[in-house]
Amino acid sequence: MQTVILAGGKGTRLGARAADRPKALVEIAGTTLVEHQLSILRRYGLERVLILTGHLGEQIEARLGDGAAMGMRISYMREPEPLGTAGAVRAAAPLLEENFFVVYGDIVFDMDMDRLAEFHAVHNAVATLAVHPNDHPYDSDLVDVDANGVVRALYRKDRHAGLFLRNLVNTGIFAMRRDIIDAIPRSGAHDFGLDVIPALLAKGAPVAAYRTPEYIKDAGTLDRLSHVEHDILRGEVARRNLVHPRPAVFLDRDGVINREIGENYRPEQMELLPGVGEAIRRINKSGYLAVAVTNQPGIAKGFLTEADVEAAHARIETLLGQERAYLDDVLYCPHHPERGFAGERLELKIACECRKPRAGLLRAAAGRYNIDLSRSLMVGDRTADLAAAREAGVKAVLVRTGYGGSDGKYAVEPDLIFDDLEAAVTALLANNS
Repeated sequence: MQTVILAGGKGTRLGARAADRPKALVEIAGTTLVEHQLSILRRYGLERVLILTGHLGEQIEARLGDGAAMGMRISYMREPEPLGTAGAVRAAAPLLEENFFVVYGDIVFDMDMDRLAEFHAVHNAVATLAVHPNDHPYDSDLVDVDANGVVRALYRKDRHAGLFLRNLVNTGIFAMRRDIIDAIPRSGAHDFGLDVIPALLAKGAPVAAYRTPEYIKDAGTLDRLSHVEHDILRGEVARRNLVHPRPAVFLDRDGVINREIGENYRPEQMELLPGVGEAIRRINKSGYLAVAVTNQPGIAKGFLTEADVEAAHARIETLLGQERAYLDDVLYCPHHPERGFAGERLELKIACECRKPRAGLLRAAAGRYNIDLSRSLMVGDRTADLAAAREAGVKAVLVRTGYGGSDGKYAVEPDLIFDDLEAAVTALLANNS
């Protein structure tokens, strides 16, 4: 696939660092922003690159040339006036291939581009947005995505403060089909996130979201530039690429993250347990993934709908975001094998592999995110959580919140016991250090 880099920015918020150069040529960790991006693209064989320039664009052309020195083929198009992210791509329409990536010019990233390309192809989307959770969703543009990875809506960061939304942020990296050009007005400045994607959704066009825990951050301010430069130098950016196995802390939901309220609940009843926000924030900073895995038999029994569960997760993720914490993903099982409930859904009354004490959810997460199960652990409050941990080959950690292991349903002992999630994370990180 071809890659389009949007490199027309002035870098006004970078002050003296960009005073005499375009933002794409701002230095970071011994290279420049655009050369960092090119090095990642070249690793994945993405050697055909079109750079859309603007302010001081001649400097980019002079530095990079035709890309031959990097083993790439680089071409350029300079916008005569600022056209916005989408307007610039529209102006370059004659140079675009059938499918292409778009990368915003101030993004520092290291991600498995092959996975994004495959996801885009499978979903046959006009546009696929790379999305991920972050630690400040309350002031970020958020993407509403269904269980199949289809985008339903975009929510601006100036949205109504009372909304509870899943923590998924548009990263500034896309895969697109060439026919997206038809959705971009022929004149004027237009933005993908503000104008084009919402217009596509309004028409019912297929827009997908590729969820990834990999490192993708913008470096558009001095503070952010300093932060990502530090992360590059300590190896954090490269380490989070999905080609590298990572450990995870698997978390049961009810009784571990939020107060136990039974399987017939309303989303507005979700309330975080004390210390959970701080505990998950520390997991986020530790190198472990934080993945919630939960049985939701209320769906099969007819007590809840999938929409109820999604709304509950949106509330949990919003509350965590207010404490600058996030879950890398939430996986749930909707099944329950026993019949006899009024309003039950017979298609979900099965003995499945994903319902704990089976380890299907943990294995699904491991496949999706290349999780090293041998270095991972499961934190739960019931014996089903401990049994799932045993089957998956991860450490079994019991907390005394929720049921505290008192259900006695399965004859399995934990490897470790702690009062709550905060105490468990404290011990985990102390042991690792």
